[in-house]
Amino acid sequence: MARPPAADAGVPQVTDDGTPVVVRRSSRRRRTVAAFWEDGNAVVAIPASFTKSQEREWVQRMLAKLKKQGERRNAQGRRRPATDQVLADHAAHLSRTYLGGRAVPTSVRWVGNQNSRWGSATPADGTIRLSNKLQPMPQWVIDYVLVHELAHLLVAGHNADFWRLVEAYPETQRAKAFLEGVAFATSRGLAPESGRDNQPECAAELTD
Repeated sequence: MARPPAADAGVPQVTDDGTPVVVRRSSRRRRTVAAFWEDGNAVVAIPASFTKSQEREWVQRMLAKLKKQGERRNAQGRRRPATDQVLADHAAHLSRTYLGGRAVPTSVRWVGNQNSRWGSATPADGTIRLSNKLQPMPQWVIDYVLVHELAHLLVAGHNADFWRLVEAYPETQRAKAFLEGVAFATSRGLAPESGRDNQPECAAELTD
């Protein structure tokens, strides 16, 4: 009796940490496959001529390359929480580290509708929202905004007690200066274009 074929695992729809995977086929791409981060997605660009089997193989291979790239960036303090759940878990870690675990948000999530603020908190219901414009920025900047909003769950205003809480985070002044610089550049049309999160792509050349 013939053995039935193995189940097709299919092309991954998300990375190991839950980031959506987007596969792009291009008729202009013939000899290379590339992978990069874009707008919160892991993008894998492949030749249009690929079969489904080739697509599955190369997507898995390139996601592994992206993961290694992410691990290197994480070691440099630059990897960013990709999903709301990862962001919430990271916020809890920051609360324990810098605020004695006293700030306990009910939810922490990325939002795309905050045009004038990097983050916001509602102490009444314990929710925190971070602008997705932060996602291309260094992790230490995102951490500052998270600590800032976590502190607002404990102190609503920007008084001395509030800033004592925030300044427990050692990169506070550096991050404030960074965000002020971004705001200045943006107001004058000098900000760099968004897109691939300022990250290099992983590329591989096909062999015969």
